[in-house]
Amino acid sequence: MPDRLRHLDDWLRGWGWASLVANGVLVVTGGVVRLTGSGLGCPTWPRCTEESFTPHGAYNVHSVIEFGNRMLTYVLVAVAVATFVAAWQSGRRDLRRIALVMALGIPAQAVIGGITVLTDLNPWIVSFHLLCSLAIIGVAVLFLQRVDHPAPVVARGPVVGLAWATFAAAWLVLYVGTVVTGSGPHAGDVKAPRNGLDPLQLSQLHADVVFLFVGLTVGLLFTLLATGASAPARTAVVVLLALEVGQGAIGFVQYFTDLPIVLVGFHMLGAALISASVTHVLLRVREPA
Repeated sequence: MPDRLRHLDDWLRGWGWASLVANGVLVVTGGVVRLTGSGLGCPTWPRCTEESFTPHGAYNVHSVIEFGNRMLTYVLVAVAVATFVAAWQSGRRDLRRIALVMALGIPAQAVIGGITVLTDLNPWIVSFHLLCSLAIIGVAVLFLQRVDHPAPVVARGPVVGLAWATFAAAWLVLYVGTVVTGSGPHAGDVKAPRNGLDPLQLSQLHADVVFLFVGLTVGLLFTLLATGASAPARTAVVVLLALEVGQGAIGFVQYFTDLPIVLVGFHMLGAALISASVTHVLLRVREPA
């Protein structure tokens, strides 16, 4: 029996990582769609064109990129279903609930993506589309944590409160970042609208909330060191801080070099990593055992 349970845990862990990686890839490929101006490569939804579900007879680089991103949804569905089946076989309600949330998130994302196309890449809906992917990444991290820690002892107190504040600041940074993008040049299509806000002022606001985020992370790290917190919690915060420094460096460079496509793509990958890392930090601090 112990060998069987160990094998099942490995199976669950593997599918949890598959969900995490697949949704991270979706963030990056979605960035490729926008950065190459391929957002309307398939000009309608759920069909690619008015006549077909595929860009048959109308192939160009933009339609191929957009259609390829749509096809990734089927990979995500397969991974989500397999994750849910594995969670169901485990007999654990907590894993079943988390896996169900991830599974329902995939078709929800597809619908949001369809609305994005039907509204000609409305920047506010595009922002929501990205944020949903980042949220699913966080849920995947929670799934992996629950596989290894099925019945955690939840800590309380000011240190946990600081971890929650850091988590909230991270999501504020992610949200403002999407609004900044919605005001900038990478609309996904030359005819797509922008949100009409001032990119310079939004960039300054984004930098301000980034400094808040970094400051809270540094404060959390010193607090954990002072209170003798567990090594995994301290390590998780150090990893998050390193990601913040790298992400901030990319952000400053791309701003002063007129937003080159490659750097913006790496910045989107960084957003996915930040979502995963800050969730991991919160869980490690909140569940120290």
